[in-house]
Amino acid sequence: MKKMNIKNKVCAAVLAGLLFSQSACTDLSETLYSDIATEKTNFTDADIKNLIAPAFSNLRSVYWGWDGMFDIYEESSDLLMTPYRIGTGWGDYYITMHKHTYHSSVSHFYNLWNFGYKGIGSINNVLDLQNPVVDEYRPELRAMRALFYYYLFDNFRNIPLLTTNKLEAGFLPSQVGQQEMYDFIVSELIEVKETISTSTTNYGHMNRYAVNMLLAKMYLNHNAWFGGNDNTYYQKALAEVNELIAAGKYSLAPNYTDPFKDNLASCPEVIFALPFDIVYASGNYLSNKALHGGSAATFSLSSAPWNGSCAVPQFIDTYDADDSRLKSTWLIGTQYTANGNVIQINGSPMVYTKDVTSIDNPGAYEFEGARFQKYQILAGNVGTYSDDVPLFRLTDAYFIKAECLLRLGQDEQTAADLVTQVRRRAFTNNTSKAERTVAQLKGASVYNYGHYENKKWQTVEGGANIELGGLLDDLAWEFVGEHHRRQDLIRFKVTGTDVNVYTGKSWFCKDAETSSANYKNVYPISQTFLDANMNLKQNPGY
Repeated sequence: MKKMNIKNKVCAAVLAGLLFSQSACTDLSETLYSDIATEKTNFTDADIKNLIAPAFSNLRSVYWGWDGMFDIYEESSDLLMTPYRIGTGWGDYYITMHKHTYHSSVSHFYNLWNFGYKGIGSINNVLDLQNPVVDEYRPELRAMRALFYYYLFDNFRNIPLLTTNKLEAGFLPSQVGQQEMYDFIVSELIEVKETISTSTTNYGHMNRYAVNMLLAKMYLNHNAWFGGNDNTYYQKALAEVNELIAAGKYSLAPNYTDPFKDNLASCPEVIFALPFDIVYASGNYLSNKALHGGSAATFSLSSAPWNGSCAVPQFIDTYDADDSRLKSTWLIGTQYTANGNVIQINGSPMVYTKDVTSIDNPGAYEFEGARFQKYQILAGNVGTYSDDVPLFRLTDAYFIKAECLLRLGQDEQTAADLVTQVRRRAFTNNTSKAERTVAQLKGASVYNYGHYENKKWQTVEGGANIELGGLLDDLAWEFVGEHHRRQDLIRFKVTGTDVNVYTGKSWFCKDAETSSANYKNVYPISQTFLDANMNLKQNPGY
């Protein structure tokens, strides 16, 4: 079997989450159970593994279910988009995400909430059991529940808090205050950190260092979530990543592409991965979403991709020509078969262009836009469907440390050294360009912000007025396509204003907005859930 401990993650019988219908998945290497009675007392280890399996399967659905978390963090950002394809078309809701005109009926806001609470419900099913066998798994399950809540809180903020499934018939949850939700996530993580495993060999499971990362994320984003500039939270985030780094359990992989291989079980950089498998747990459809059908010949695919997502042209312009991450991440220019021949489409060479006409007026032509290839694409009917997702990796810890030091004005040269260390593997042909100075990280962004459409500039804004603009650029080059960008753009401010880069800057066909649009830092709750539960209130502004 390809993955370590894949049987821990693929279930034979799935207990439903709170208020949701039952679902099931199959591990053919395990005994098949038609039901596991939660009232039984003599649980075996195999029973517990089957009971906790839905937590992992729902996390996969949160991330790579249709319109999942990848889209939520990337489609509304300044790096990646899915334009209307002239002659074939794509979903209008991608355009809505790009332009920040989203509303409660956009399908992206259903999946995270739906599978997030399914995952929480499945965890509560197990945590409700009073059984010594369960106790072994309790710290990790609480950490997993906190992870689900972190993603829900980051995107919707005003959410229900459910810690048990022992509820009265007809119970409908209500939202709790943002501070209460934040405090719950943090307190859960602090409590389990001392008892959760420190093993780095149980692949795909949360350990103490994954908890370090999640706590660091909670602290790093506190000021962006709540407003203000309380430096104590940057100190707390710094303490968490310092603890992780000092443990010495992880190291940078030799190559930038290593954390994006099909199987990450042996990657020394990956702290916590979400395992996928083409037979037992497939679903990472990224290659199909991004590539034109002609690219099937490049990667020896047995079916044609869908010709959808591509890079925002302004972002491609930010790369240094010697940065190997450009070629490792994006397909641009003439395309070739696996045998090295030029791909011909209707008698002409297939060429991916950097430029895109527009997102919807009239849209993008067939081969416009650089195509995402950061994750390993395997031959056959595989593509990226079996690619693991690195939810937390050491590079992220380095960047969190660098950002905290810069925001605190402490040991800033160490911050520059950390970013330089990461960049060195991307500039092997010109090592001098890997060096980043404090001034560069604290200086202007090289991203030429402004509304660009139909190959004309409607506004030109540049990146000189962005706090820590150079660091924001490095975050983009390193973490594009890793559920990072929306959160990063919200955390970095346009200097001299009370808006962040996410709402306060224009790019491609999306316009800058004033502080009146700050409510867009939080997504609307899907109308489906509002209609189903009278206790839920829509987020302000929608």
